[in-house]
Amino acid sequence: MSAAATLAEALEPLRADPAGAAILLDIDGTLAPIVRHADDAAVPEPTRTQLIAVAKRYAVVGCVSGRRSTTARRMVSIGSIAYAGNHGAEMLSPGGLEVQIDPEIAPHVRAVQDFASAAYTTDLQRLRVRSEDKQAIAAFHWRGAPDEDAAELALHDVAERAQAAGLAIHWGRKVLEVRPPIEINKGRGVRLLLDGRGLATALYVGDDMTDLDAFAGLRDLVEEGRLGACVCVGVRSDETPPALEQEADVLVDGPPGVRSMLMALAA
Repeated sequence: MSAAATLAEALEPLRADPAGAAILLDIDGTLAPIVRHADDAAVPEPTRTQLIAVAKRYAVVGCVSGRRSTTARRMVSIGSIAYAGNHGAEMLSPGGLEVQIDPEIAPHVRAVQDFASAAYTTDLQRLRVRSEDKQAIAAFHWRGAPDEDAAELALHDVAERAQAAGLAIHWGRKVLEVRPPIEINKGRGVRLLLDGRGLATALYVGDDMTDLDAFAGLRDLVEEGRLGACVCVGVRSDETPPALEQEADVLVDGPPGVRSMLMALAA
């Protein structure tokens, strides 16, 4: 059976009952191509056009991102869908103006910010490590640094100090995140978007290790009887984690493959 046929079959239950279906997507590496500097990332207009069409048809459409929800909405430029930002630590509802921070996480924001401010030393700056303040999460990026190996090594020391300070860490694709000492992952974001809605089917699309938590979150909802069925779509690239390929129900090739999938969903 061809990959195209497999994808078409996976999408059919969603297409058959859009009023009972949710479409959830990661952004970087999924809707938007990975770029050298994270601030330059953007969702191509042809992809955005297809996502608008999908948003008009399906019961729930949203993005689950490691970025802040306001940043995610600015990148996608669609106000009529939901955004679970910071891996589910915060939520921006469709058309909403105010970001809702998870009340369990909010008390730890100051500790994360204070640590990040102290950790971003001149040594890291000299290595061209870029810091990103995501309020509840502090991120240190080394993609594109002149010596990526040296930058990553320096960040291992930051990670050790964060853990010694009682904070949590998470490694992504050329990024270290310092987080509150509470479980934060995209599975949390999936639950925020879907729990209690009683939908028949939900689809999630992602390209990185953090998206495995979203896969698990959907499958947990199905197992608990809170969701009828789910489809987990992995996005292939030169940096695809083997675990993502193993856990995905079906794979598409890069952001262009995601755009083609959105076209099929909108048709």
